Amino acid sequence: MAVQIINTAPIAGQRPGTSGLRKKVSVFSEPQYLENFVQSVFDTVGDCHGQTLVLGGDGRYYNRTAIQTVLRMAAAHGYARVLVGQGGIMSTPAVSCVIRKHGASGGLILSASHNPGGPDGDFGIKYNTGNGGPAPEKLTEAMFARTETITQYRISDSADIDLDRLGIVHVEQMVVEVIDPVADYAELMQQLFDFDAIRALFAGGLRICFDGMHAVSGPYATAILEGMLGAKKGSVINGVPLEDFGGGHPDPNPVNAHELIAIMAGDNAPDFGAASDGDGDRNMIVGRRFDVTPSDSLAILAANASVAPGYAGGLAGIARSMPTSGAADRVAAALGIPCFETPTGWKFFGNLLDAGMATLCGEESYGTGSNHVREKDGLWAVLFWLNLLAAKQQSVEQIVRAHWATYGRNYYSRHDYEAIDSAVANALMDALRGQLEGLAGQQLGDYTVALADDFSYTDPVDGSVSHKQGVRIVMTDGSRIVLRLSGTGTEGATLRLYLERYEADPAHHSIPTQEALAGLIAVAEQLAQIRERTGRDAPTVTT
Repeated sequence: MAVQIINTAPIAGQRPGTSGLRKKVSVFSEPQYLENFVQSVFDTVGDCHGQTLVLGGDGRYYNRTAIQTVLRMAAAHGYARVLVGQGGIMSTPAVSCVIRKHGASGGLILSASHNPGGPDGDFGIKYNTGNGGPAPEKLTEAMFARTETITQYRISDSADIDLDRLGIVHVEQMVVEVIDPVADYAELMQQLFDFDAIRALFAGGLRICFDGMHAVSGPYATAILEGMLGAKKGSVINGVPLEDFGGGHPDPNPVNAHELIAIMAGDNAPDFGAASDGDGDRNMIVGRRFDVTPSDSLAILAANASVAPGYAGGLAGIARSMPTSGAADRVAAALGIPCFETPTGWKFFGNLLDAGMATLCGEESYGTGSNHVREKDGLWAVLFWLNLLAAKQQSVEQIVRAHWATYGRNYYSRHDYEAIDSAVANALMDALRGQLEGLAGQQLGDYTVALADDFSYTDPVDGSVSHKQGVRIVMTDGSRIVLRLSGTGTEGATLRLYLERYEADPAHHSIPTQEALAGLIAVAEQLAQIRERTGRDAPTVTT
């Protein structure tokens, strides 16, 4: 075996988005595409000699091929040890857990999260730092800058290793340990939640349905929910990871997780339902014929955090992404703790968590987590809800309605317009920004504008500033319209429209969501001219 130095040239467009570099499989499989980016990562993070790297992915198409390439490149850069999940699989929160437990210098996650898989689908790669969290913007921008100047990469000519056999092998002088991807994560979950109480819940007859969406969380849910906690066999559906996610879209929302929604709406529905996404970091919580919004889920978990042993000592603070509803803000105010509003992207929570300023974090895009790792965590949220059900001895719907009765209801929805021509999407946002200066004080429909801006964030820990993070139009009654372009797609642009209206009166807590938000939807359409500019009569997905 020998280390080879291969000449290469920059490849355009390798700028990481909110969660790493994502492109079509056909792009990643082009000669030197993956190698250029991995080399740029290694060049940016610095001397790798003697370090430990964690490596895993969500099992999508091209995952195994990419892992073998990364292993050979890691060996050529002097890594002493790589911990790789069996079969090349490791969920995103599990990677964070393993990095932190084993003192690794960082990790590479091979995933495009909730994006479709298969030969014609998407692939992705992102670097997580030694705290277990996604690389911050300054680091990802440095990686991108390196991709624009790269002239060569280093790689070993060693043979592929057997990813399916647990144990230790060597690549050059580097130790590669193929590990059980569930073990360390399951151990951490036992420290956070009352497993005895959850076991008693299942023993008492509680029925659940967890939809793994043929993605990475299936093995974790099967091992923990069915194996360790005693949920009935078959409680986990679609639990075997497939390279194309069974032809589905592994995004846990009511549209894509339609099988789960149908089960939970049936005459013999289980008591509790949940789904997770491609790489296991998102969650959807569903009661019997009752959906829970991610914004409400964050607020409810925060309000009841003390039921879980890992959070019995209280919360230091809550953090939410700016488009996420203000439901958590009301809980924070009641608890006398801060609630931080950050840009979209889990990496923005990292400094707050590391500094001990926040304990629970959440995004409206079905992402919830805490300071136990530095990623959002789908199965963690499911276990938290099960712990809550065990403590409250109430149904999901009863818990949510009791929360609304105490704090009021934040009616909330997101409208996604997917695969819009990028130039059209950018022109729409530019035109909207051009209207902001004069909006304050204007009457729009039944609302009066109190604030209109393009959200900027100053990190309270390191002082870094992030600009142009989404247009906010806030009304005098607290209602909000937010528009931003997503950084997670691979085709064109996705325009996201977020709508929120607060209702304090419990007598008005049962209005259909889109009906409750109809006035705001009309105002947003008027301001952004979505139909005129995009030619779309309706959103691609409404959640």
